[in-house]
Amino acid sequence: MDLKKIFIKDACPTKVGGQAVLEGIMMKGADRTAIVVRKSSGDMHIKIEPLAAPKKWTKIPLLRGVLAFVDSLITGTKTLLYSADVLEAEISGDENHKPEDDDAVTRFLTKHFGETKAWNIMLYTSVVFALVLGVALFIVGPTLVTSLLGKVIENVVLLNLCEGLLRLLIFIVYVVLVARMEDIQRVFQYHGAEHKTIHAFENNLELTPANCQQFETLHPRCGTSFLMFVILISLVVNSLLGWPNLWLRVASRLLLLPVIAGLSYELLRWAGRSTSPIVKVLSIPGLLTQKLTTRTPDDSQLEVAIAALRAVTKADGPKSFVGGIDTEGNLFEEAAPAVPAAPTVAEDAAAAETPAEEA
Repeated sequence: MDLKKIFIKDACPTKVGGQAVLEGIMMKGADRTAIVVRKSSGDMHIKIEPLAAPKKWTKIPLLRGVLAFVDSLITGTKTLLYSADVLEAEISGDENHKPEDDDAVTRFLTKHFGETKAWNIMLYTSVVFALVLGVALFIVGPTLVTSLLGKVIENVVLLNLCEGLLRLLIFIVYVVLVARMEDIQRVFQYHGAEHKTIHAFENNLELTPANCQQFETLHPRCGTSFLMFVILISLVVNSLLGWPNLWLRVASRLLLLPVIAGLSYELLRWAGRSTSPIVKVLSIPGLLTQKLTTRTPDDSQLEVAIAALRAVTKADGPKSFVGGIDTEGNLFEEAAPAVPAAPTVAEDAAAAETPAEEA
């Protein structure tokens, strides 16, 4: 890992960021987002949405990190579901899609709440489920298991250290296991394409696959690094709280999570715009983890990333559009709707300044 190719001296850091989705990428600029998905036909579908003006509280240090975490979770789920809708629509075709083709839960919710409310219920249920699973897996689980060590280890700092290391181990094992899935490997390639394209953009190069390929798949502002900062900072903070009973430990870790998220985000911002030796050392754990969540993309995947990035950075580009896009960035109407009739990404996208700053 050559840090000089990641913390590039002459680069001009931007607030553009993104997220890899199923066969595509979402990019977020200053005033709009763009989701580009490569369909099996080879054509690219794009959806551009405007962002509301950022609120004052989205610029307050620490608080903006908490808002970024919540916004990224919700927006990330929306964009992932949208990419799945695009791909599913291509397979089934809107004209051939029938309600009975949906699963039993979708049919039940649609029948009783309508398509819009049904989709929103499924969206926010997915977010809640992810939060509950995350709390169980990364907070309750590690501290519960570490409690067993309390019978042989009396040192409070050592117990907290063991808990933190266990949490880190669970995270790494989880990523490694998920990375074995073929579809996820494709997502990780798009993740690498996102980083390479942003590197090229921040180095003022023409956005072509050849120019993008010369850069690393790792980026200082990646959301993976943010998660690693959360784990490492929580290890330090929790060590200062002693070793109370199980329920107090779980409660304290949950209550401090917003504070830790805020601190992690500020550290991520600093890492994104600084090339100091201290920043490089602090970023190494996150960069090593990115090696697990990124893969080298092919040129067709870089074309998707380039199309999405151009759509959110073009000064005179539209802030709202759904249709096709070619490799030159030209928008055009598609012959048929690209997504099912059910609503996809909600139009009330949050305008937190922070998610745009995560590569």
